Amino acid sequence: MIRIGLFSKLSQVPVKTLRYYDEIGLLEPAEIDRFTSYRYYSIDQLPRLNRILALKDLGLSLDQIARLLAEKVPAEQLRGMLRLKEVEIQQQMQQEQKKLTRVATRLKQIELEDKMSKYDVVIKEVEPQWIASVRDVIPSYPEQGGLWRELETMLSQNQVKGTGPCFTLYHSDEPKIDAEVCEPLTEGGSLPPHPRVQARELPGTEVAAVIHHGAFTSISEAYEALVKWIETNGYQFNGPCREIYLQLPAKIGDQNDPDTVTEIQFPVVKA
Repeated sequence: MIRIGLFSKLSQVPVKTLRYYDEIGLLEPAEIDRFTSYRYYSIDQLPRLNRILALKDLGLSLDQIARLLAEKVPAEQLRGMLRLKEVEIQQQMQQEQKKLTRVATRLKQIELEDKMSKYDVVIKEVEPQWIASVRDVIPSYPEQGGLWRELETMLSQNQVKGTGPCFTLYHSDEPKIDAEVCEPLTEGGSLPPHPRVQARELPGTEVAAVIHHGAFTSISEAYEALVKWIETNGYQFNGPCREIYLQLPAKIGDQNDPDTVTEIQFPVVKA
């Protein structure tokens, strides 16, 4: 029998870890002196400790390891657990590879421009959302005001209030701008029949997004930065652009208010 300090040196496992394994019943000492409370281990316990360390190195949790050792889990069940862990690690590696690609892209951008970009792009999941909307083709972006008046008048008449920031979906770009102005509704929201205003669920999607803090007249800078990022990072466009108005101009329709805050979202998929 050897004391815990020597057992720690032989196994290269810290004393603190051995005590913790004892507390959770994973590796109990062969004997505990009832007078001094010293823990004593046997050389015969090293194979069990090595198995614990090997399974831990594979990514299994201590709870899983305890169950494997206590219940003598059959090989097929162990194989299944390891396959699940394999998939989990592969997913983590894919996520880290995406991060590595984005870091490399940002470094390249800084080297080319010799400065930090004004815009920071993020990838995120957007949940499904119920909306009330009016859609039409308009000659220019500022002229969507008429669509907003139609939508807001109808909602006001029916005492329907939006549940979040309003936004515009752009289904096509110039020269024909196919715009759909939207107000978020409560889930399953419905409206009385109307020839122009419809209620529908906007599907969830993964988006690349950027925040533009400034006048609408300079928002093209944010679009250029976002499109460049999407193309450089190996994504493809996967739906209509969303222009979300987080902070509207102090005067509705003012294209030059510098305090306007807009989020631009492009649905994307990895190429």
